[in-house]
Amino acid sequence: LISEQIRSGQAFLDQDFTIANLQRARRTQPFPIVHLATHGEFRAGQPSNSYIELWGDRLPLDHIRDLKLYDPVVELLVLSACRTALGDEDAELGFAGLAVAAGAKTALGSLWYVSDQGTLALMTAFYEQLTQAPIRAQALRQAQLSLLRGETRLAAGQLITPTHQFPVDAALARAEAADFSHPYYWSAFTMIGSPW
Repeated sequence: LISEQIRSGQAFLDQDFTIANLQRARRTQPFPIVHLATHGEFRAGQPSNSYIELWGDRLPLDHIRDLKLYDPVVELLVLSACRTALGDEDAELGFAGLAVAAGAKTALGSLWYVSDQGTLALMTAFYEQLTQAPIRAQALRQAQLSLLRGETRLAAGQLITPTHQFPVDAALARAEAADFSHPYYWSAFTMIGSPW
């Protein structure tokens, strides 16, 4: 939805979602935004215990530098997986913080296990706001407010945002209408690094 209807981009799904493909794509075109919409797991202790799921592989927390976010610089790394901004004394800001330390200008991550439906709604509203808001942090705030106010929601097989309606896939279309106003759905996400 994001790469096809809101912002032009390249999507890697299923067996195409590998570190090698991400690195190859970044070498051929310097994408300013990289979005990893996958499963993530932060586990306290050794950084190698935590990972982001890829096709047939895992990117451990201590290998975030393998993405070479500094060459060229990723302006915004979106980690919409669960607990990607959660950390401990060994990795204070989790994947998002290490991504900024590894060269990304800004990283967006979550502090707890998130809802797939709520995250779809929030990320769609966030990318819409990125086209209008002068500051990334402001775009995130406006997207969160749109969920809080019920302006972004799932209803009648559509993801409804303040400015658009998008048909959703069959599995989401069969789901009941969803109210994302509860903070569980939108407040897990935080921005680390530059707000611009």
